[in-house]
Amino acid sequence: MQVSELAVPDAYVFTPRTFPDDRGLFVAPFQGTALREATGHGLRVEQTNHSVSRRGVIRGIHFADTPPGQAKYVYCPRGALLDVVVDVRAGSPTFGQWDAVRLDAESFRAVYISEGIGHGFVALTDDTVMSYLCSTGYNPGAEHGVNPLDEALGLPWPAELDPVLSGKDTAAPTLAEAADAGILPDYKHCVARYEELRAEWSDVTSSA
Repeated sequence: MQVSELAVPDAYVFTPRTFPDDRGLFVAPFQGTALREATGHGLRVEQTNHSVSRRGVIRGIHFADTPPGQAKYVYCPRGALLDVVVDVRAGSPTFGQWDAVRLDAESFRAVYISEGIGHGFVALTDDTVMSYLCSTGYNPGAEHGVNPLDEALGLPWPAELDPVLSGKDTAAPTLAEAADAGILPDYKHCVARYEELRAEWSDVTSSA
């Protein structure tokens, strides 16, 4: 498993080995040891999500109130998509910056998005599937978004695609509007949450 941190700190891309043979293919997109080595803590999965999108569908940019926030480990078991992470943490040294990774059913790359970071993607093919491992369950009152077409962000949606958004994502505020409304996660609170998770994991491993 190859691991690297993205341009948005506290987000990582994981590239597993694939094992094709005459029967098909085997791959382990999520490996707890690799995640723990990258982040210093494990992932407690409270919910798994599964979405199917036609070509051009954009989902995001979504984030949750932190703490507790919602970390996500995402990969694409069918089709192909462009996964985008955005630093929406108010006060972050990289606030407003983004990075993008192609996820597909050939490489089985995965992305881990820490609590407080914005996340979205665009489907590059019809019937694209995104699988999510989530650290917390669905909490509609704590979940927010910024508009994925915010011109100030300049996200790298392919120009040849006709974007398809939900009504909620279309009506989402720009990053600047979200900042003015005070709904963005605070960077200091996010960092404190990451340290809390590392401490919790250290306590678990030391008592094992």
